Amino acid sequence: MNAVSRLGLATTFLVAGQPTDMADRFLVTGANGCIGAWVLHHLTRAGADVIAFDLQPDEHRHRLVNRGKLPEVEWRWGDLTNAEDVRKAATGATRIIHLAALQIPFCRANPAAGAAVNVLGTVHIFEAAKELGVLQVAQASSIAVYGAATDYDSVILPTGSKRKPTTLYGIYKVTCEDLAKVYWAEHNIRSVCLRPHTVFGPGRDQGMTSLPSIAIEKAIAHESYHITYGGRLDFQYASDVAKSFIDASNLTLDNAPVFDLAGAAIEVREFVEAIKLATGFSEITCGDNQLPVVAGASGSDWMSLPDVAQPTELSRAILESAELFKLAAS
Repeated sequence: MNAVSRLGLATTFLVAGQPTDMADRFLVTGANGCIGAWVLHHLTRAGADVIAFDLQPDEHRHRLVNRGKLPEVEWRWGDLTNAEDVRKAATGATRIIHLAALQIPFCRANPAAGAAVNVLGTVHIFEAAKELGVLQVAQASSIAVYGAATDYDSVILPTGSKRKPTTLYGIYKVTCEDLAKVYWAEHNIRSVCLRPHTVFGPGRDQGMTSLPSIAIEKAIAHESYHITYGGRLDFQYASDVAKSFIDASNLTLDNAPVFDLAGAAIEVREFVEAIKLATGFSEITCGDNQLPVVAGASGSDWMSLPDVAQPTELSRAILESAELFKLAAS
């Protein structure tokens, strides 16, 4: 079944490879974040009508991924923890891509703020969707819902693996996955949840796994750089992850399903070698210790769906990232 028949659309255009109703209006929360900037990039290039929601203006990631330009969207500023701000932001939207969150270091430093943004903020998103008749919510979870690599028998987790979060951030994300199922069961609010792993590329400049992206930028500048950890991680190009969230916002699936995303599950040292090959700069190094996360998850159930974006080949993704970093530095 193609996307048009799934959605029952008449007039369509392509967004991330998916036919999308010209009448749709997308609300993107966390629009100034890395994935948010890429989502806006792809939506606006396709001519979509977009509302961008964040706490305050911050142009640097948008200018980076859009080659110095800003996306043509309607900006609505507000606080995700304020229900009225969220309702106002969502007014007029038919689909919501909910990316706003506080990551592991911020949740560890301020657990109450982490709970307020990640959990209460997500409740506000679903309440707004219920009140305003939003057709679909695509929300971001994380590989952090799983435990450490040592908690599992498989290196790459199979679909349906048990969640064993070891951080507050992971616990908050488990809660958000589950509350989506309650909103489906009690209010028929449709949603799809995706779990990225190690997102990399232009715009990925904060968070525990941002160092490989910083390493690409440093290589372009011919500055030596050391990634402090090693081990195996699932590297997922930010542009691809953004397309996946756009695809998720266009699906019509029951029961608020959750999907793991998959990219290139390789050793950090292999990623470093790929940076060297793409940039011609050799002074990039990494450590040996595995981060306290699983190496990756299958992602096969997501990739088996029709019309979803396929991952960019790793060397090409690193090369594209390097080119954007080089352009920004020129």
